[in-house]
Amino acid sequence: MGPAGGAAGPGRFFGVYLLYCLNPRHRGRVYVGFTVNPGRRVQQHNAGRKKGGAWRTSGRGPWEMVLIVHGFPSAVAALRFEWAWQHPHASRRLAHVGPRQRGEASFAFHLRVLAHMLRAPPWARLPLTLRWLRQDFRQDLSPPPPPHVPLTFGPPPPATRRCLAAPAAGQDSQALCTLCAHAIQDEEGPLCCPHPGCLLRAHMICLAEEFLQEEPGQLLPLEGQCPGCNNSLLWGDLIWLCRMGTEDEEEDLELEEEHWTDMLET
Repeated sequence: MGPAGGAAGPGRFFGVYLLYCLNPRHRGRVYVGFTVNPGRRVQQHNAGRKKGGAWRTSGRGPWEMVLIVHGFPSAVAALRFEWAWQHPHASRRLAHVGPRQRGEASFAFHLRVLAHMLRAPPWARLPLTLRWLRQDFRQDLSPPPPPHVPLTFGPPPPATRRCLAAPAAGQDSQALCTLCAHAIQDEEGPLCCPHPGCLLRAHMICLAEEFLQEEPGQLLPLEGQCPGCNNSLLWGDLIWLCRMGTEDEEEDLELEEEHWTDMLET
């Protein structure tokens, strides 16, 4: 059975990463983990168990975070992805993936599993991003990721403040949804079109329903046309632009991450 996790907020970063061991004595070992802060997490792994690192990585460093998949809508979704990546033989969704072959490096095996995960439901429809943190480790995945999953390089960009629609003269200071014309509460945060001049501000559920008109049997959109400017938009890009990071949120997530890590490794 997969792990359980906490609730999500639209401004939170949830990522599942792959560590690679650079220690000559353990070189080639890998570790799959969950994080809300990649930079802090790799420091914890290299500092050892007493500093928040995992027991499987403690004393075997240095470790390098070479790859991270992010864009999960919740901690639960990310933790389930992490669990399946760690235990592909136990996941019914990955029954078609063969076991690690003789002579196959652990790194190559984990990339093979990841390639199939990104093509398997339910992950195939999530607005995920595949990010290589070390380009010298990059390898093409087979099968390749779905077209809506972007391949990026370098550290994740910092979270941005949620965009708030500027009210017109004489209007109430509260932003209104372009699609339903109801107020957008501050704690919700609107989805905003990133194209210059477009004034689209919409509730997440309103825009999702708009995008899903072409796919009525689905629950999560992949992309769609902006109702304001008719430009094509990726759902994952819109979610990322809605991110908001605050010091209070970061402190809460540090505590949650430590709790989940202890729960999964004990």
